Amino acid sequence: MSELVGLVVVSHSHALAEAAIELARQMLHGSDVAIGSAAGLEDGALGTDATRIAKAVTDADSGAGVVVLMDMGSAVLSAEVALELLDPETADRVVLCPAPLVEGLVVAAVAAAGGADRGAVAAEAEIALDGKRAALGGSATAVPTDAPSGSAQRAVVRVSNAHGLHARPAARLVQVVRGIDADVRLRNRTTGSDWVSGESLSAIATLGVLHDHELEIEASGDDARQVLAEITALADRAFDEAASARAPEPATVAGPLPASPGVAVGPARVWHAGSLDVATTTADDPAVEGERLTAALADTRSALQALHSRAARELGDAEAAVFEAHLLLLDDPELVAQTRARLTDGLAAESAWAESVRALRDRFAALPDPYQRARAADVTDVGSQVLRALGGEHTPAPIAEGVIVTGELTPAAAAELDPLRVLAVVQAFSSPTAHSAILLRARGIPAVAAAGADVLDVADGTTIAVDGTRGVVVIDPAPGVIDEYRRSSAALAERRRDALRSGSAPALTRDGVAVPVGANIDSVTSATTAAANGADMAGLVRTEFLFLDRTAPPDIEEQHAAYSALAEAMSGARITLRTLDVGGDKPLRYLPVPTEANPFLGLRGIRLSMARPEFFADQLRAIVRTAHETPVSVMFPMVATLDELRWARARLDEAVHVEGRGIPAGLEVGVMIEVPSAALKARALAPYVDFFSIGTNDLTQYALAAERGSATVAALADPFDPGVAQLIAHVCQAGKPVSVCGELAADDGAAALLVGLGVRRLSVSAPAVPTVKQAVREIDTTAAARLAAAACAAASGAEVRALLAAQASQS
Repeated sequence: MSELVGLVVVSHSHALAEAAIELARQMLHGSDVAIGSAAGLEDGALGTDATRIAKAVTDADSGAGVVVLMDMGSAVLSAEVALELLDPETADRVVLCPAPLVEGLVVAAVAAAGGADRGAVAAEAEIALDGKRAALGGSATAVPTDAPSGSAQRAVVRVSNAHGLHARPAARLVQVVRGIDADVRLRNRTTGSDWVSGESLSAIATLGVLHDHELEIEASGDDARQVLAEITALADRAFDEAASARAPEPATVAGPLPASPGVAVGPARVWHAGSLDVATTTADDPAVEGERLTAALADTRSALQALHSRAARELGDAEAAVFEAHLLLLDDPELVAQTRARLTDGLAAESAWAESVRALRDRFAALPDPYQRARAADVTDVGSQVLRALGGEHTPAPIAEGVIVTGELTPAAAAELDPLRVLAVVQAFSSPTAHSAILLRARGIPAVAAAGADVLDVADGTTIAVDGTRGVVVIDPAPGVIDEYRRSSAALAERRRDALRSGSAPALTRDGVAVPVGANIDSVTSATTAAANGADMAGLVRTEFLFLDRTAPPDIEEQHAAYSALAEAMSGARITLRTLDVGGDKPLRYLPVPTEANPFLGLRGIRLSMARPEFFADQLRAIVRTAHETPVSVMFPMVATLDELRWARARLDEAVHVEGRGIPAGLEVGVMIEVPSAALKARALAPYVDFFSIGTNDLTQYALAAERGSATVAALADPFDPGVAQLIAHVCQAGKPVSVCGELAADDGAAALLVGLGVRRLSVSAPAVPTVKQAVREIDTTAAARLAAAACAAASGAEVRALLAAQASQS
């Protein structure tokens, strides 16, 4: 292919530019368009720098020229100054484009990937708002093409994508059209729209093609037949969009679902999350309203920063990460700019902010990916906090003691709950994998998710009983049921107190079998908490915490220092370092991976390490250095084949050789068992490892073909399913020590099952260590083995739970 036009994004905000570039790259399907960023100042502050812009232009110019897109104000002035810093020949190839930054960049990227020259790329970008204008009833600036000629060839395809021909599938269509020598026109046959050019992404957006609409294609030229065939095949593949984004099948959520273990009984306290439903009001002075908005944003930012610090201190960095995203929303230049534009139009601050946030929330809610759609709740949460600040309510009203009943608890509200006053939480919607559920588990508050909309009709003060372990909600229970729940709640509280008192003692079964209980950690804070709770080791260190939220990977020295700090916080206990486990489902900004229809089955874990061995080599050298100082276990994630394990072991041997100090005395090597094929081949893997560590979260979702993050199939992703038990048993029969580090290990009711299957190490969240140790002490391994055999022969997860309940009642 000939040289492609490069693009440069000039923005006051580095975060905004990176997000816009990532969105644009999602449309390119692997095309190699150079997109540079000149955003923010070197110290991270907001602003633009002409020198940085000039360098970004030079880097992006392959000879075909560069189109520069700017956000606002001084970005334009800085870009103009940058042109004067360039040599005249390069400057002549630069076009400063007045297009809207986000929409323009997406369209420009697709146009550049198709080989358009810089003038055409800029022109496409300038009409990028036509799709949005059409959707809102405005008129487009793009001029429809002439009606097809009589000699043209035609085809009609039906669009199966759930959200129609939106940006990504439309971009894929444009790439096909531009790669073939033919004149292509399109129209929405269902609505009878005008004809538009098949090479214009923005023009296609004006067609309003929705799910199940018919798209008519007309082509002329030497390759007309070929382009029609390729577009037809593309439509059959749903325009290469992920299956999760296609037409949804009817689905139900089998609830209620257990979200946080424990039982409680008390008065219902119906709680309504913040709302964005604000009456439209006007104001006389936009400047005054702007000052009110600025003050409210500052107040909310301070509150969120305090909440982030508190969550990190009390719950750990991973649980606190959600509030980093909330803070970024407050600083989103586009969101704030849209709000200030509405202020200029005469709206009061409350109305202007609510309208802008509702628009952003609706964009999230329309996304095809279930996890991304769920982030609409986070947008609502942040938006409502600012509205409270505008009204003088800086924090939510205190919640009286009882059982909170709500539609969907926000992460901010979950982090603020006082476990001494809030007995339990019942959510009508949500799922056990939501941010709020993670925070509730960390706080030790029993909770149930997906209880159904009917629970919202309960009258405030009505007695309600909750079993977060089994996923049971009883409204207005009989006196006998109340007594039963209160006895269970008191017994659990006493059990926790006993467990804490003996937390540092070894976990030995009744017949003397040692089952060390470690902690899953991802920061020095969580390591300190783990040690305080009596953890015997760090059974899983999620090393991703070092690699996330940065623009370049940590070097060997930084990694070594971080691992050593974790070991010190654990008072010299063994730390188990899982090598980098990222990929399409959790990408890094500096480590781009291809867009995949199902990232959970794609380039992640050890597969990504094999694709980028330089990252892997540095991490292994840092691990080897640490292992010379303290007991270390290293384990490789997402292994599916013996060849992958052999490759990883060879790279570890190379790291030992390069470090030049021999094999560390205490170094152990293990492999994560998350893929069913690895579980079934455990005997073949065993000669290459010292231990196995089973990640039951992924093993369950892969074994049952049920994505663990999807509320619609949450009930299917059951770690107690007999098929999962059989896989664990198969691993335990391979002759190596076996650990479990998934959520199942933290369920103290599952301890007997896991020990009976042959598991001899457990690793759980730091707060759960004492109760899991206590559960181990109550196990008789002979009885546990009988229980495990019965579980493997059971027909369902419900039957396995019944077996566990019967066993517990006999203990």
